[in-house]
This record gives sequence, C-alpha cells and structure tokens, in this order.
Amino acid sequence: MKQRILSLLFTVYCLQLTANAQSYNFSFDGRDKTATKITADDVFTPEKGYGYDFQNVIDEARTQQTDGFKLSDGIFYFSVAVPDGNYKVTVTIGSKKHKGNTTVRAESRRLYVFNEPTKKGEFKTFSFIVNKRNTEILLPDGKRDVVKLKPAEADALRWDDKLTLEINGDAPACSQIKIEKVAVPTIYLCGNSTVVDQDKEPWTSWGQIFGYWLTDEVGVANYAQSGLTASSFYAQNRLKKICSLAKPGDYVFIEFGHNDQKEKNAGAGAFYNFAHMLKTYVDQIREKGAVPVFVTPTQRRAWDGNKIRETHGKYPDAMRFVAKDLNVPVIEVHDMTRTFFETLGVEDSKHSLVHYPVGTYPGQTKAFEDNTHWNPYGAYEISLMVVKGIVDLDLPLKKYISPNYKGYDPAHPTDWKTFHWSNSPFIEITKPDGN
Repeated sequence: MKQRILSLLFTVYCLQLTANAQSYNFSFDGRDKTATKITADDVFTPEKGYGYDFQNVIDEARTQQTDGFKLSDGIFYFSVAVPDGNYKVTVTIGSKKHKGNTTVRAESRRLYVFNEPTKKGEFKTFSFIVNKRNTEILLPDGKRDVVKLKPAEADALRWDDKLTLEINGDAPACSQIKIEKVAVPTIYLCGNSTVVDQDKEPWTSWGQIFGYWLTDEVGVANYAQSGLTASSFYAQNRLKKICSLAKPGDYVFIEFGHNDQKEKNAGAGAFYNFAHMLKTYVDQIREKGAVPVFVTPTQRRAWDGNKIRETHGKYPDAMRFVAKDLNVPVIEVHDMTRTFFETLGVEDSKHSLVHYPVGTYPGQTKAFEDNTHWNPYGAYEISLMVVKGIVDLDLPLKKYISPNYKGYDPAHPTDWKTFHWSNSPFIEITKPDGN
C-alpha cells in the first residue's frame, strides 16, 4: 500500500514538472546528445506529457486514400502538454539518410514551414511562435469564466491541453524540436469560417496560414469559428477571453459580415446592431491597450457575367463607416478578393475554393461546389492579402513580417497549378457552418 502511495505521489510530481516546465528539447535522430531522445515507443499519454500522437488517425486515413487524396509516407504528429501561452518552436528538418521535403503545421493545421527541401545530410532550422490556449477565462477580480464552444469544436486541437505539431511533406524529415515559452506580442483574430483554423481537409482559412508570413517575434491567437457573427462571437465570451489576455503592443483583427447579414432579429442591420457591435469591440480592445484592425469580409464567388456580384449588402460599408469614425485601420480584403476572383476568371476561380468532384476525398458522395469556403490555395492567397494590407497601411506590425513575404498583388496571384499542399489525415466532407 505504501509503495502504491509513493508511486502515485511520484506520478503527480512528474505531472507538475511537465505542467510547470518552460522549455523542452527533443531529438528524433540522436544527433543532439543533450536532448531527450525520442523513440518509436514514445507515444503521447497525459501521464507522460509528450510523444507521438494520432497514429491511429494516420493509419485509418491511409486505408481510405483516393486518387485525389494521398498521405505522405513519414507523416507524424508530436504533442507536448504545456500551460497556456505563446511558445517559440524551433524545428530542425533534414536527415543523414535521405533527402527530404518537409512541411510543419501546428495545432489545427496552422502553417509554419512550407515545402522546404533538404539534401541528404543537409539540415535547416526554422523558428516560429505557436499560441496554445484552452477555454478558461481568468478575470481581474479572481473569478473565472469559460469560452462557450460550439459542438463542432469539442475535439479541436486548438482548444485542448497540449501543443501539437504536424510533420508532413512529400518526404518529411525531422531531426529536432525545441519548445520554449516566451513573452511576445500577440495578434488575436476574431471572425467566422473564412478566418478560423479549420481542423480538417480540404477546408482552410486565411487565419491558419497567416503565421507563415510572420517572424518568431509575434504570435497569432485565432479565436474565430465557423458560423459566427460579431454578436455571437461576443456572446460566446471569445472577446472576453481575448480582453482577459490582451496587453499594450497586441493587435486584434476583426473580420465579420458573412453571417451578420443573415440576422433578422430586432435591431439587426449593417448600420444598427452590426455597427454597434464593432464599436463595442473597438472600445473594449482599446481599454486593454491593444490595437483593433478591421478586415473587410472576403467576397463570395458569385458571378454577374465576368464580374463579381456584390453579395454582402451594406456590411462592408458599415465596417468602413465605423472605422473612419473611430480611426480604426481597415485591410480591404473585400476589394482584393474581388480583383483576385476576376483575375482568375469564372472557371479557374473554382480552384481557390472547395470545389472537388465526387470521390476526391474518402466518403465524398457528392461534388463539393462551395463558393464561400477556401481550400489551401485560396486561404494562402487571402493570407497574403492580409499581409499586404499591413504593409500598405504602414502598421507597426510590419516589422514582424518574415522574409517569406515577397510582396503581393491580387491581380497577379500565385499560379494555382503550381501550388502544392500535403494533406492532413483529418478529413471532413460536411460543409462548415455559415455560407
């Protein structure tokens, strides 16, 4: 009995060490003798606190591969139980045994390293900031509240108690992972399905690509969720959570309009409840010393001949009106996505959205013909538009833009034919909330 009690106390002690640890260093090939050597037996459990994760999901997805959906050999997930906060993740890719091509994503498919080639024996190191959080809100008076998640978020990696990295690519090669908790400015994202970290292929939004264009001196905390309006985002305590953490030097990007225009309750309307909610966001964000930035909503692929038909009514103008009145910077993604669509044209613009024939993804019995939600290529382009907006507005944030960004013009987009995305094993054939 005494031995079992001592064993239990030791387990609790180890868990406390894991929870309080501020840095981790893992070696996957034994090159760094000072790091924790990871072997095939190191599978994540809450008790262990780190290890390989979701191998069952990878195995199941591989059995369901189709002509349009393939998984790379060597893909793996690695999770570490950490407290909430911003973490500097340093990944060394490469192998002594073979050449590689590696993509690194975190949490719910947030992109950080993209199609990076390495020769046999060559190693490259990349650092980036991953924001880890849960639903708990600690209030100034010591009381606690929670973010009210939607049912679809119950298993979302972006809300759990661990930081998860996805090592993917045509020939992924990972040598080492270091994780260190850091204090850096944070860019918080408020929005809907065009902004959210989409959990599953092929749905993708600009918020989960945005971090790829930033240095390891700033973090991105994406609180967006499919189907939300400015009002429902607020009612679910998402802004409350943001304001409990926000500080001077932080930014809060706000993109709504897609779902708000469908509200029919008393007081609804672009220049009524919507404008009122935008002002509420600005007031509460500025009270915390952070900087609000409006992002006008992305266009829908709705054609009138060879021109995009406006489907958002007065909502973009309401956002511009409030911005002018309150001196809030505005990133004009609404205008840039119109140019983007019209440049691609009626048919090629389908390649930026979730348009796929029957059978492209496992279990897909109907063609995807979604004219609102972005695929990886489309989300990649929209994220470039947001970065362009930061540069064009000359926001102080531009000092955090990484060398990955070479400039952007929506009239000369990336060629969709050359864009390559390595699939995650998580797949969803049901359209996200909102349209």
